[in-house]
Amino acid sequence: MDRIIDITELALRDAHQSLIATRLGIDDMAGACAELDEAGYWSLECWGGATYDACIRYLNEDPWERLRTFKRLLPKTPLQMLLRGQNLLGYRHYQDEVVERFCQKSAENGIDIFRIFDALNDLRNIESSVRAVKKIGKHAQGTISYTVSPIHTTELFVDQARRLQDMGIDSLCIKDMAALIKPQAAYDLVKGIKAACGPELRLHLHVHATTGVTLVSLMKAVEAGVDCVDTAISSMSLGPGHNPTESFMEMLEGTGFTTRVDLERVLRVKSHFMKMLGRYSEFLSQVTGVDTEIFKSQIPGGMLSNMESQLKQQGAGDRMKEVLEEIPLVRRDTGYVPLVTPSSQIVGTQAVLNVLMGRYKVLTGEFADLMLGYYGAVPGEKNPEVVKMAYEHARKEPITCRPAELLKPEWEKLRAEALTLTGCNGTDEDVLTYAMFPQVAPKFFATRHEGVRNLGKDPDTGESETQPAEGHQGVITGPITYSVTLSGRQHKVTVAPYQ
Repeated sequence: MDRIIDITELALRDAHQSLIATRLGIDDMAGACAELDEAGYWSLECWGGATYDACIRYLNEDPWERLRTFKRLLPKTPLQMLLRGQNLLGYRHYQDEVVERFCQKSAENGIDIFRIFDALNDLRNIESSVRAVKKIGKHAQGTISYTVSPIHTTELFVDQARRLQDMGIDSLCIKDMAALIKPQAAYDLVKGIKAACGPELRLHLHVHATTGVTLVSLMKAVEAGVDCVDTAISSMSLGPGHNPTESFMEMLEGTGFTTRVDLERVLRVKSHFMKMLGRYSEFLSQVTGVDTEIFKSQIPGGMLSNMESQLKQQGAGDRMKEVLEEIPLVRRDTGYVPLVTPSSQIVGTQAVLNVLMGRYKVLTGEFADLMLGYYGAVPGEKNPEVVKMAYEHARKEPITCRPAELLKPEWEKLRAEALTLTGCNGTDEDVLTYAMFPQVAPKFFATRHEGVRNLGKDPDTGESETQPAEGHQGVITGPITYSVTLSGRQHKVTVAPYQ
C-alpha cells in the first residue's frame, strides 16, 4: 500500500506573497475556498508572514476579519499561519505577555497550526510562542530556518531538531526560504532528524522554487521519510514562489507514495487563480525563471529586486554584482546568520552601504544590534573587529541573554496608546495591530470604515481600482526604516522585507 504524503497548500499566503507582493485581496481568494476545503489538504496556510502588514498598509483590510472570513469559508481544513517567534508579525521583539495575547487571539479567530520560526535559529526566541500555543491547545510547529555555510551541517540542524522536540513542539518544519536545499542535503537532513527524533515527530519541508532544484529535493525528502510538504497551486507557483502542487502529485505516480488530495478539485482551484493573477500584473515579480546565483548570495529573490531598486535610486545600478559579492562577506562577519526577515534585510542593507560608502564606514542601528546580540544568539563566531565597531556605533554593551528578558511589561502602555487613536475599536485585536505597526495602524484605523481596497485591475476596464501605495517598489511589502549615522549625522534608510 502506498504511503500517504500530506500537503500544505500555500495559495492563500506565501504563494501570493512571493509572486505579487502580498496584494491579493480577500475577495479574490474567497471564490477558491470551497474547492480548497474539500480537496484533502493537511492544512491551508492563509495568514501571517507579510499578509498582516499588507492588509493594513495597502488593502485597507482588517487582517483579523480576513482570518475570520477564512475560518467561515474553510470549516473542514486546519488553518495555518507563519509566526516570527518573539517578533510576532512585526519587526522587533515583543514582551512575553504580548506574545501570549497574540497567540490567544489568533487561535480564537481561527488559526489551528502555528509555524513558529526565528531568523537566527535562536530557539530561545520561539519558546514563549510555543508555550502560548500549547497553553491554548493548538498545534505548535517548531521551525528550523535552513541555510548553507561552513558551520551549518546536518548534525547542527539535527541537534536543533532535538532541542525543539524537547521544547514540546507538535511537529517540525525545515523552512528553506531561498531554495537552497539540494536533493541530497534534503535526504540526509530528513533521514538524520527522523533517526534522532523518532518517527513520532512529524516532519514537514517548506521550499521555494527559485534555484530550480527543489522539486527534486521534495522527492528525496519523501524517500527519506518526510510526512508533509508545502506546495502552491500551479497558477501561483515557480519563480521566487514554490513548486506546483499538481507537479508534486503527478511526480509520485508509481513511486510507492501518494497523497489524499483530489487532483480534479486542485485543477479547479488552478483555474480560479489563473483568472485572478492576471489582474495583479503590476505587482508581478520580474523573477520568472531560475536563478542559481542565489546559491552564492542566499538572498531570496524579492530582496534581490529590492536591493537593485536601492542601488538605482543612488545612481549605482551598475554595482549590483559588487553587492552580491559583499553579502556573503557581511554574513560571515555576523556568524553566518540565516537570511530571512529581518536578518536578510539587515545583512543586505549593510552590504549595500559597504559597497557605496566603504566597508563598515557606515552602520545601520539594526546591524549594530545584530552584532551586539539584541536579536539573539547567532550560529557561529562573529568578527570581533566588527563587534567593536558596532559597540562604538551604538554605545551599548553586547548581551548574551534572551533579548526579550530586557523588555519591561508593555501591554497596558500599548493599549492606552491604541485607545487614543481615531477608529480604534478597543479590542485586543486592534491593540495588537497597533503594537506591531504603530506607524501604519493610525491611518488604517481612521480609514477602515471605507472598506477593503482591491488593488487588482478591473477585468472589464483594465484599470486598477486603487493606485499602489506611495513608495511601492515592485515585489516587496512592509518597509523597515533603518537609522544610519554618517559623519555625525543621522540618516534614514528604508528597506522592504521579503520572507
